[in-house]
Amino acid sequence: MVDDSLYIAVDLGAGGGRVFLARLAPDEFNLEEIRRFHYPPSHFDGHLRWDVPYILDEIKSGAREASRRATELGRRISSIGIDSWGVDYGLVNAEGKLIEHPICYRDDRTRGKMYEVFARVSREDIFERTGIQFLNLNTLFQLYAHRQAGIPEAAARLLLIPDLMNFFLTGRAVAEYTNATTTQMVNARSGTWDREMLARLELPSNLLAKIVPAGSDLGPLKPELTNELQLDGARVVAPATHDTGSAIAGTPLEEGWAYISSGTWSLVGVERGRPLINSDVARHNFTNEGGAFGTIRFLKNVMGLWILESCRDEWKRLDIDVEYNRLLAEVTALDSCACLIFPDDERFFNPPSMLDAITQQLAENDQQVDNKPASMAKVVLDSLAFRYASVLRTIESLTNQKFRGVHVIGGGSQNDYLNQATATATGLPVLAGPVEATVTGNALVQAIAAGRFASLAEARSHAARHVQLKRFTPLPSRGSEETARRYAAIEARYVSVV
Repeated sequence: MVDDSLYIAVDLGAGGGRVFLARLAPDEFNLEEIRRFHYPPSHFDGHLRWDVPYILDEIKSGAREASRRATELGRRISSIGIDSWGVDYGLVNAEGKLIEHPICYRDDRTRGKMYEVFARVSREDIFERTGIQFLNLNTLFQLYAHRQAGIPEAAARLLLIPDLMNFFLTGRAVAEYTNATTTQMVNARSGTWDREMLARLELPSNLLAKIVPAGSDLGPLKPELTNELQLDGARVVAPATHDTGSAIAGTPLEEGWAYISSGTWSLVGVERGRPLINSDVARHNFTNEGGAFGTIRFLKNVMGLWILESCRDEWKRLDIDVEYNRLLAEVTALDSCACLIFPDDERFFNPPSMLDAITQQLAENDQQVDNKPASMAKVVLDSLAFRYASVLRTIESLTNQKFRGVHVIGGGSQNDYLNQATATATGLPVLAGPVEATVTGNALVQAIAAGRFASLAEARSHAARHVQLKRFTPLPSRGSEETARRYAAIEARYVSVV
């Protein structure tokens, strides 16, 4: 009998979410967007916070719409899976109620906390235990700041965002592995919470839930939700709940190819079978995040298209037309790569004005760009391409492997200018797509859990047969080597302090 079950894949980004209905029957691969919603963090109760009840209501609305669509198709929904960004968490009490709105990772509460933590447990010790890169936004430093400010006495459980949503859907509190690793609180060798390290930091490990692998069946919906959402018989499955974990699971990676998950952040890395933890990896601040089915995402975070999107938001407030495709066309028409920045400068993390922050760094390096959006966008995109190339060369050195190409996935894979610039800067062919890699991986892991596919390799192969990829080849030009040297000099000025 042909399995024509459907899967609901919910993808929560840091500001907006989508609900998809996936059809993965033999000779079929279809991702139908059912609902799209937005939830920018906002300041209240002294911090930048997420409105979790609103997000949950939108997920339920999307699930109801998916149920109606499944009825139209005459097919059953097998399961629902949720992925999201990492590191942020919510607290619930013994009755399962949310105690306070979760604080966003871009909040400034972690400023300076990293070095307070190092006074108790050394940087070297933390990395040796966890293999995770040091970012101020990591849950480790968020929780440390939370403890200092005072964790509510009523807190009974700490759950990362997708685990929190799963808890509200099922009543079952777990921590899915791929997202748990982003906290910098999981021991990379045991795959469990490093309770010894947490005890030394006086952090409440008793609040942490049991870690489960991607593909875990968390059971049925709560009875009242089964009726409300009209999802009788549907299970809740934890996919790779970290969005990049799902994105890599959904990518038809070729042997010897690196990847760039391109979006608000850019995650530049390679899929491995085991963690790589040594002093060189620590010195370059790379990370070993958990992947689906025994894989490791060895990667580095690059600031990504957040820089350009922040600029576009400012231009819009100034009533300047910055429609995305028109802007990229204007960038492509520009001739030279006149100015460059180092994209991972901390001042770009959440500045009052991204345009001012860029102008300031340019001035520090005796550079100046006109105020036309296309000129500024070119600075950002060219600099990202050179940063990608630098990170990939470092990965080659750390892993002792030579890459054959780069696979760009996610929303940023639609940016032809950046893809071409990346191919030229790296000297490697670039494959772009799928755009919906995260949703693809989310659905594939659910289908593996349901027995539709026997392995991740089989699931990837099924998706690959139905996905069109775009190829870019390096186009070096006269002066490109000099431009690369100029970028390297700029990067050298900043990289030692990030």
